[in-house]
This record gives sequence, structure tokens and C-alpha cells, in this order.
Amino acid sequence: MLLIYTHKITPRFRYTMKQVFTRILGIEVSFTTKVEDFIKHSGAKITYTKQPLQNEFFVRSNDLLFEQGINDLQITVHDWNGVPCFFRTGERSTLPFDIFSASFYLLSRYEEYLPHVKDIHDRFPVKDSIAYRSKFLKLPVVDIWAYRLLDELKIKFPDLEYKPKKYRYVSAIDVTTSHCFAYRGVVRNVAGFFYDLGTLKFKRVGQRFKVWFNPDEDPYNNFTFLIDLHRKFKTKSIFFFQFADYSTYDKNVSPNNNKFRYLIKSIADYSKVALAASYSSFNDNELLKKEKKKLTGVINRPINSSRLRYNRVDLPHTYRNLVDAEFVDDYTMGYTHEVGFRASTCTPFYFYDINLEVQQPIRIHSFAFHDYAFVSAVNEDVVIGQVLAIAEAIKAVNGEFVSVFSNELLGGDEKIDWMKLYETVLKQCHV
Repeated sequence: MLLIYTHKITPRFRYTMKQVFTRILGIEVSFTTKVEDFIKHSGAKITYTKQPLQNEFFVRSNDLLFEQGINDLQITVHDWNGVPCFFRTGERSTLPFDIFSASFYLLSRYEEYLPHVKDIHDRFPVKDSIAYRSKFLKLPVVDIWAYRLLDELKIKFPDLEYKPKKYRYVSAIDVTTSHCFAYRGVVRNVAGFFYDLGTLKFKRVGQRFKVWFNPDEDPYNNFTFLIDLHRKFKTKSIFFFQFADYSTYDKNVSPNNNKFRYLIKSIADYSKVALAASYSSFNDNELLKKEKKKLTGVINRPINSSRLRYNRVDLPHTYRNLVDAEFVDDYTMGYTHEVGFRASTCTPFYFYDINLEVQQPIRIHSFAFHDYAFVSAVNEDVVIGQVLAIAEAIKAVNGEFVSVFSNELLGGDEKIDWMKLYETVLKQCHV
């Protein structure tokens, strides 16, 4: 048991210590504000406050974990033996920066509470993030910092007990468009046919005719192949199905279509099925609950995980809505068109609501990349090179590697053979 002495135990302090020590490093921790308890403790112990007590393992604290609300912080990024860091400490501190305040800043998405101009889909722009501006977006720095802290602790306390977690790969499959042509209704098919004809897309016209006579020929109907790949590489997979009515940004097959419902039910026999929440449900929590309830009725088992259309996250409201709808895991945290770690970690973490100063009961699984981040890549080798670099960074800290692929892109007619690329990713990253 590692004992941490501090001058004040706050919700932020408790949240951060549990994440860094228990969830990332597998170290059990306890806290005290009493000097006598700290002195009496014979095991591993550290001080986290403004001044050391004696010559113990000391990390000088920033004020962030002892404040409330949001302040406009001035952050300067420094180098810690090749790894970016911020909230620098003084000479007497064992570490050159306040690892705990910096971790909280990134995990809580503190910067997303600050004034910023959202994009067209009400999302926080990646270029406004400190990780992007300081060029550490592709590094899970919170985990890297934690393991460097562990190295320092083991020097001071050779008998320190810890149980590091194991690396694992999770493939999230977005199914917001299950079929390109099949099961879309007469009106939508006829309208699409004349649109393709008018825009001289004769290849699509030919595909439409083929699918009309044999729905199994639909280019997006690659589910059997995906299931076989996952079984081959023993990959943990989650299929996120959109189960919503038609709207401007929600254009999947109708949830009332029996063949679509049968598809979902059949996939649930081989893989976990979760909800890809519709664009329309973003600010409509009753609609979100309705979509969840209807999808639950199809597979006859609880739906606990979510992903939001277009990776839309508006803090803190998005996660409050998901908690209200009784989701316990979310896979939306990430950037659609940039590779990297939005929260600078590859370890699942609970959402901390800064406005309420409370840890919410929903666990966030930050994805490392979305396949749409690579749509402009020159070739498959370029993509694989970036994926392997990310994988190595995650494996080095025993993290969780979450990728997001869409059945739509996997079945599309692109310059990159996405299905072949996906198989390569599974082969290289599943262990």
C-alpha cells in the first residue's frame, strides 16, 4: 500500500491518484492529511504538497487539484528527457513537474471547458488542443509519465508492489450505414438511381441493379467477413449500430426493417453489439434513451456502450446525458481526422465533471484513430507505418488500443484496399 500525504484531500485529488496509481500502474493507495500517520507508515510513501516534510519522495503540488471550477491557466510545455510535460516544480521536488495536476488537466479535458469556437458539428477543434499545438497528440503522455514515476518509486522503494495491466486491442466497428443500396425502401432507391444516372455514376447504377436482385451483393455488407477475421485473430470487437429514424445526418436502414434487425441479432451471437447514437439524439436525451431501448429489444441483452455520431462530444453535457441514459462505457473520445490521443491516455478513465466537481459513473475508452483520418493517405504502407507507431507507444505502457473502422469505408471503392489494410492491422496489433 502506497501512502500519499497531502494538505487537503479533494475530489480532484482522489480521482487523479486513483487513475494514475490504481488504474494505470496497479498500485493500491491510501491518503492522509496527518503528519504523524505519514511518519509512522513503514511502507512506500510520498508527499504531495507545497513543502517536503523531511527527505521523503516529494512532488511539489500545483494548485489545480485543490481548486474548484475553471481558471484560465498559463501553460508552458517543457521537456522531461524527451517527453513533453508542464506545471514545472522546484529543485526540491523529486519530479521536475507536477505529474498529477498535468494528468488531471488532460484527463478531465480541462481545456474543452475554456472558451473556444466549435466546428460545424459542435465539436472541440483538434488544433485548439495543447497536445496538437505542442506536438504530443500521438503520445499517451499520461501513461508514459505514470511509468516513469513508477521507475522513480522503485528506486526509492524496491519492495513496492504493483500489478501492471496487460496490453489489449479493441476493434470498434461503426455501422452508421449498414447497406449502400439494400433495404433502403423504394423511394430512397429510386431517388438514388436517378441521382447516380444524372451525375453519370454508371458504376453505381450497375451496382444498384445487382443489389436489387441479390441484396447480399451490397458493397457494405461485409459483416460475415469481419466476424471471420475477428475469430481468426481472436480480436475483441464491438459493433456500434445506428438504430435511428432517417434525418439529414442519419441515413441508415430503417430500424423497422426486419432484415436489418435480423442482421444485428445475428452479429450479437458472435460479437458485442452497442449503440451508435444518432446525430439527432445529441441534444435530445429522450430520443437517445428510445434508440437504446429499441436496440436492446432486438438483441435481448443490455446495451451498455455508446459511440456518438461524428465523434461529437460537448463537455460536460454529453457525458451527463450518457449517464442519464445509463450507459457505462463510451468510445467517442477522439478526433475523426487526426491520429492520436484526445485525452493523452490509452487507459480507460472515468469522466470527471468539473462543473459539479464529481466523478461520473461512465468510463471513457479513448480511441487512437478513426479510419477517416487516413482517407487522404498516399498508400497502405503510409497508414500501416502510423498505426504500428501508435501500437508500439501503447504496448510500451500496457495500454488499451482502440481503433475505429466503419463498414462503409471498408466496403467502399477507394484507392486503398481498406479490407486488406484492416486485416493487416488486426494481424499486427491484436497481440
